[in-house]
Amino acid sequence: MKINLLAITLLLLLAGCHSMTKSKISKKDFKKDIELVTTEGTIVLRLYDDTPLSRNNFLRLVKTGMYDSIQFHRVIEKFMIQAGERVNEAAFKKNKDLHEFNDLIPAEFTTSYFHKRGALGAAREGDDVNPKQQGSFIQFYIVQGRTYTDSTLNLAEKRINKSIAYNHVINDPANETTFNNYQELAKKRKPSDEEAIRQLKSELDSLAEIQLKNMSLFSYPEAHRETYKTVGGAAHLDQNYTVFGEVVSGMDIVDKIAAAETGNRDKPVKDILILSTSLIDRKAP
Repeated sequence: MKINLLAITLLLLLAGCHSMTKSKISKKDFKKDIELVTTEGTIVLRLYDDTPLSRNNFLRLVKTGMYDSIQFHRVIEKFMIQAGERVNEAAFKKNKDLHEFNDLIPAEFTTSYFHKRGALGAAREGDDVNPKQQGSFIQFYIVQGRTYTDSTLNLAEKRINKSIAYNHVINDPANETTFNNYQELAKKRKPSDEEAIRQLKSELDSLAEIQLKNMSLFSYPEAHRETYKTVGGAAHLDQNYTVFGEVVSGMDIVDKIAAAETGNRDKPVKDILILSTSLIDRKAP
């Protein structure tokens, strides 16, 4: 097991170095902040060094102009704003090395980073189609959030633990056949398969209940709990989505975007664009 983990780590590091070279990312870039100039104002982001895969991916997208002139396509007040649904086609065609991008980034969950107000995270598909919880290579979200009470945080903890238990079950080799059958039928979604889909899902859920009773439960660190109660965030997303940065200025702009009138699928009625993105020097604290 140790040899396999070491090999995987080395491969990821080598791949990261290769992508850095191709996309002209340097170590100096790690000390820069990212400026998003939007139609509503400017937001400045800072990326975390402890999530290098997500950090490097975001940096190369910024440096190749992939986020320039795209929309915030999904905004939900007191939750988050999301962008990256439509890539910048001109930038994509111009930069041939982007064609080799993996469209999924391995999950980088840590106990240090959480979904506080202003957190920058990687959007992703749900566990039933994305059991490894890998992040989209281009879609990201910024948490606006809300404040919590101890009671609502306790409920969020229960939700997270159920999700962790279910994810363990669907990644367990012993359940591979059951999960693969469920995925295949659920993808086609034929009316004649509905009963089989329900039975397979029920079996997976039952296994998750057993796992939940036998595993070590997640609980919020006290500092995170206090932040959620005073500053706010999206507590239910912890341990399920990669947080790889945060807003260092411009939360008033995030609030403004989150308050926009929306229509179908939470898309703003009036287009809200990221006009440009760039790396900027960090301001002294």
